[in-house]
Amino acid sequence: MPNQPRPPQPRPAGATAAAIVGIAGTEVSRNEEELFAAFPPAGVILFRRNIVHDGQLADLMRSLRAVLPANAVLMIDQEGGRVARLHPPMAEEHPSAAAIGALFARDPAAGRQAAFLTGALIGLECRAAGFDVVTAPVLDLHVADAHPVIGDRAFAADPVSVTTLGGALAEGLLAAGVQPVAKHAPGHGRASADSHLALPRVDATAAELAADLYPFARLNHLGWMMTAHILFEAWDQALPATLSPAVIGGVIRGQIGFKGLLISDDLAMAALTGTPLQRATAALAAGCDIALFCSGDIVDNRALLRGCPEISARARGLMAGARAAATAARRPTLSASSMLAARAELLA
Repeated sequence: MPNQPRPPQPRPAGATAAAIVGIAGTEVSRNEEELFAAFPPAGVILFRRNIVHDGQLADLMRSLRAVLPANAVLMIDQEGGRVARLHPPMAEEHPSAAAIGALFARDPAAGRQAAFLTGALIGLECRAAGFDVVTAPVLDLHVADAHPVIGDRAFAADPVSVTTLGGALAEGLLAAGVQPVAKHAPGHGRASADSHLALPRVDATAAELAADLYPFARLNHLGWMMTAHILFEAWDQALPATLSPAVIGGVIRGQIGFKGLLISDDLAMAALTGTPLQRATAALAAGCDIALFCSGDIVDNRALLRGCPEISARARGLMAGARAAATAARRPTLSASSMLAARAELLA
């Protein structure tokens, strides 16, 4: 049986919260500096609103490193395709997962190589900017009649293809020295609504959902995995996966067999209800290791970080292990120019 989650406990003053948060703007405000010094998060995630140009981003990263705990992570959502926070001239425009999947359908070897090169190129850009963690690859299946929030972010409808290409993109990220995050477990592809706006419900049977689990189970060795804000009626009639001990314990930890660092999807999404702290506490109580809250609102961040439980010793160990795995996998001789040329030839 998978380990049962324990109720989160209040943390001592100054201890690191089991949370990663966003910030409001293009620099760390005085209020944010004071908040992070008094109630430090486990990391910060940046979005397009936080990034203007290379020099500004470098200053922002230095400011964050100065105020965050030494082992905190800096995270970015950089999948390629339409989900990208770094844009030209700061980074290349990378192909969508669907474009790589289409190449794989024509030429499996070329498609797999394109996925690896895309991961490596994204990884090099993000690592050069100072990021530790990239929230990719997407391991959700493409489902034709589902909501397009996933759409071309999925590599394919076939779980074996998704596994191959998601694994190759993760391998590329690791080769660049950054940590990948597999998302959105146990699968977002069937959702008929956008969880940014509403809570999707999936009525597929457990047998039908086995295909959705396959890529996550095959890639369960990755250091990070992200949950989905989706209610799966086959597993829990009341709670979405992020808040469900049954889904996290029985499906993600159990059937998928994931033993690494489990982070929630953005708890600020409209799929969930309650205060930021209530959402974070519920996600942690259900079995998430880290609560992710991306809005950057200082009032919400303050309420969440003041009350959020301390990151567990287990999660700290998993963070250190994921960092060490990326360091060990890094290939310092990767050449961005040669990889860009090779990928362009593959996709031509």
